[in-house]
Amino acid sequence: MPQQASAELAYDKARLEFGTEIVKNRAYLDVAPVDRSGSPGFGTWGERVIDRVRHGIAHNLPPLMRAHVGPYAEDRSQAVALFLDWTSRLAKSGLLDVLSIGSSQLTQSHFGEDWTGLSNGGGVPINSPEEYRRVWQAARPMLVRTYAGTKRVPDMAKMHEQSLDICWHALSLWWFSKLDGRGDNSVLENLVEHFEALRHIASSGKPMEPNVPHHFAFRGCDDVGYIVSGYVAAKAAKLQGIRTLILQTMLNTPKYTWGIQDLAKARALRLLVRELEGPDFAVILQPRGGLDYFSPDMEKARAQLAAVTMLMDDIEPDDPASPQIIHVVSYSEGVRLADPDVVQESVRITRYALSEYRRLKRKGDMPEYGKHSMVEARTLHLYEEARRMIKFIEATIPEPYSPRGLYAMMKAGVFPLPWLSACKDEFDAAVSQPVQFMHGGVQIVDKDGKPLAVSQRLFGIARNLERMGFASQEEHGEEN
Repeated sequence: MPQQASAELAYDKARLEFGTEIVKNRAYLDVAPVDRSGSPGFGTWGERVIDRVRHGIAHNLPPLMRAHVGPYAEDRSQAVALFLDWTSRLAKSGLLDVLSIGSSQLTQSHFGEDWTGLSNGGGVPINSPEEYRRVWQAARPMLVRTYAGTKRVPDMAKMHEQSLDICWHALSLWWFSKLDGRGDNSVLENLVEHFEALRHIASSGKPMEPNVPHHFAFRGCDDVGYIVSGYVAAKAAKLQGIRTLILQTMLNTPKYTWGIQDLAKARALRLLVRELEGPDFAVILQPRGGLDYFSPDMEKARAQLAAVTMLMDDIEPDDPASPQIIHVVSYSEGVRLADPDVVQESVRITRYALSEYRRLKRKGDMPEYGKHSMVEARTLHLYEEARRMIKFIEATIPEPYSPRGLYAMMKAGVFPLPWLSACKDEFDAAVSQPVQFMHGGVQIVDKDGKPLAVSQRLFGIARNLERMGFASQEEHGEEN
């Protein structure tokens, strides 16, 4: 193995060894709940997640813990009853701060309709506002959130406000449409509905989470495209009036990404989005493990959960209040859905790994991998490449942060999607761009397998935009 690669992979080796040791001694089982009862409006209708975050920072408390929960059964009423029982158990444990409802496909695509003869996916099949109200009641004092709908997106957002007091909304913009088979909206129709939903969310004062970059990564997008998609989603949200953004960063995507590259991707995105911050726009960092990262071996999966927690802490190693929220992916998810016992154990592993890693770094017993020069160099490179693409987008596409603008980015090939399985003809410019795993990350390559810089791609993207009827703002004036 080349000497540089060996040095870069030392971080991943150390993290897994750290996780393995934590799992072996089982000291994490003694982790106790955090008392957050002093937070304004704690556990009541109308409580704001930003208040819990600020209360935690002011009192040096661990990050908020969020987990995804949603049992499925053929009998719908049985599944809902089981979910309410699980919710009550999690609420009583006091370990989980934010319950993320793992709703079923039909909940998202056919809410409130007759499901007779329709096939359902996994997740809890909630189908009425009344059932959501029962979930909110059972969840006291946890905060609660759920998926957006795949049609009538603004109406679903309003319903989630009224029946669930949703603590923040998550929108996928391009995704959860015909693009991934999750909904019947075309991509442009989906964007139009999502922008309307953004304006409603802004009027409610609730935060919004762009559930975006990892969906591109799932389809083979390069690391620069991953970062650019997260930034443009954040800026679009800000321009529609969103005041608080939950910046989700899915690590280990793809799962063979080197840790130092994961840090560089997360930092470059965080740096770009930080440039949007101001008196009227705040960003809350929420990292998580990757969906396909965890081993089917439960002991190894527990160790991996501790290892990815180290990554989360190293995104902003000089900020003791970062991350503000951790999306805990339960260790069993490589094999089966997580029940309350697994969720609680996963939270304990995450909390213990975070505190133990910080303790070892303070003592000098753990190298400051997050401050390594290789991470800084990779971060700077990704930041500059993403900034170059963003500058081009903003100079070339009239009203880039509009439904038509975001659609144009996708269609012109700003985001390579070689593994896209639907709408391939519509987005052939994205599908036709090959990528390779190189130096721990994903890069666009030419026909000879050599990496392409953003500057080498701009002519092709500009030509695609011209064919679509788009021209630069400089050519046609700012009024366009």
